[in-house]
Amino acid sequence: MLYTSKVTSIGSTFLINGLLREVSHEQPLDLALLRQNGISPALAAHYARTGWLERLAKGVYCVAGARLDRDQSLIFLQGRFGGLHVGGRTALAWQGVRQYLEAQERLTMWASTRGDLPEWFTERFPGSLTKLSLFDDATKEAGIVTPPAVTDGVRVSTRERALLELLREVRTALQLQEARELFFATLGLRAAVLGELLTGCTSVKTVRLFLMWATEAGNVDVDALRDRFDLPTGSASRWIGTLSDGTKLVLPA
Repeated sequence: MLYTSKVTSIGSTFLINGLLREVSHEQPLDLALLRQNGISPALAAHYARTGWLERLAKGVYCVAGARLDRDQSLIFLQGRFGGLHVGGRTALAWQGVRQYLEAQERLTMWASTRGDLPEWFTERFPGSLTKLSLFDDATKEAGIVTPPAVTDGVRVSTRERALLELLREVRTALQLQEARELFFATLGLRAAVLGELLTGCTSVKTVRLFLMWATEAGNVDVDALRDRFDLPTGSASRWIGTLSDGTKLVLPA
């Protein structure tokens, strides 16, 4: 019995040492990855009890004492949330368009499936997840890339998509003002990308607000966009809406 126990202990030590050599100590570890390294769910629980691994959530671990990396954690979540990507204000900031530096970055993320971000993620990387449908099926993946200086595989909205996401999330007068400042600071917009995204946009408010501000800012040729693409601006009358704080928003056709 003692011999068997020693063999088991040696085997489990061999497996955990192999895992520590093979994986990044900054990434979350799910049961599928652990199984690839010969570690069963029961053995993973044993490693958590004995201080080799830290249990983050059911079926999710990391190396004990590790500091999780933001980008590797995002890639991990992308496998669990359909359409997950960094968007809106955060996507603009990562591409050099920002109003101010935050003491602690708050991530703005979008996804096409329901669900809440896990606590282990939000405790380390505060932020919000928007689960609104902004584009039709043909366009839902358009304008999502991995920009320079971001870990390969992390999905991030282009400037064009990020602006539309930013406008869609406007709910108060303060957010409207902040969005306007970011909008006017965003240069280098590509007409072809904008045309595809605007054509597939399901929010009339977002399309009209974009066109109004683009006309004022002059950062894109609105007349050319209208001539080249069939933009979903709704009826020929003005769009009138009320934000959540009671602010009236009036947008031209």
